[in-house]
Amino acid sequence: MTEKNIPPPFVFHQGTQPLLISMPHAGTYVPPALAARFTEDARHVPDTDWHMGRLYGFAKDLGASILVATHSRYVVDLNRPPDGASLYPGQSVTGLCPVDTFDDTPIYANGDVPDDAEVAARRDAVWAPYHAQLRTELDRIRAQHGVAVLWDAHSIRSVLPRFFEGKLPDLNLGTANGESCDPALAQQLLSIAKEASGYTAVLNGRFKGGHITRHYGQPGQGVHAIQLEMTQCSYMQEVLPFDYLPEVAARVQPHLERMLRAVLAFAASHGGR
Repeated sequence: MTEKNIPPPFVFHQGTQPLLISMPHAGTYVPPALAARFTEDARHVPDTDWHMGRLYGFAKDLGASILVATHSRYVVDLNRPPDGASLYPGQSVTGLCPVDTFDDTPIYANGDVPDDAEVAARRDAVWAPYHAQLRTELDRIRAQHGVAVLWDAHSIRSVLPRFFEGKLPDLNLGTANGESCDPALAQQLLSIAKEASGYTAVLNGRFKGGHITRHYGQPGQGVHAIQLEMTQCSYMQEVLPFDYLPEVAARVQPHLERMLRAVLAFAASHGGR
């Protein structure tokens, strides 16, 4: 694959409303030379947040800005701190440039994991541009509207013993234990999620928000950040070939839209503060 075929670090759509949706784990691209070092299982990038763009396809009509990663989290994880510090000290986590999968199996077939120089190169090439765009757009939105809301969109397999016991709730809202978002908005979103028939919901449970939510959410400065970690069984197949299931997704999308409309209503009432 030649240089011109390598995708940019992200795809960006600028909207008209004070809402930015970030999709840092939606990417699937792995450079061929890197994929050659992976195990056969890892080449399927099973820990992707699959089909996020399609699931949130209605968001452009709401006026949201949308920032979507192109590279796999196996290349570099955009939702980790740049120094690779653990987001959940004492718990099992994957790193800035992961070396193992969610199933706790090796990503690198021969153990040739990235050294510090390789990690730094990936961070500079992919992580830094994504975060620069995220920062720029949040600043633009806040300057234009007086307030900005960041919605960090994620999905995950519903059963992952490495990270949690049993089945994960379907709608996992995270606000860094209340530090990244106005508590009243968080409670409103939780109420909407809990009212969603056929789905379970929790606020600041196993997933409290990753680096993006924690770093950019500054309610005192007019930037509110919320992470939503959804179970993949709510809209897709959780095993290969990881197909999108339109009829299944159609049942959860109205609840997602209700939450985002609540975010926009909140922003409209808090602009200029």
